Amino acid sequence: MEKYEWAEGMACAVTAADKDGVIRYMNRRARLQYKKHGNLIGKSLYDCHGERAAGIIRQLLAEGGTNAYTIEKNGQHKVIYQTATTDTEGCVCGIVEISMVVPEEMPHYVRG
Repeated sequence: MEKYEWAEGMACAVTAADKDGVIRYMNRRARLQYKKHGNLIGKSLYDCHGERAAGIIRQLLAEGGTNAYTIEKNGQHKVIYQTATTDTEGCVCGIVEISMVVPEEMPHYVRG
């Protein structure tokens, strides 16, 4: 299986960037979502985000961790999940963002 083949058919947008914040992969859904901006592969995440978001990306790439939140855009509710990726030694080597449309009213279950 190719490195990102698993993400191509997903029903959510997946974008991966390297440790310098340069976009290295976008799945089909992400490419469609950002089509109006042209081909973003090879572009910097910092050019695509405001200063607040760029600061969060810098922190994730420096320290690792996760940033998750919900938004409403064009009448759709989305979960945005950004997480640092690490190599086999645990060093941060990049970041992945998953953006998925969710129902306005979504069930929540507590499991024990």
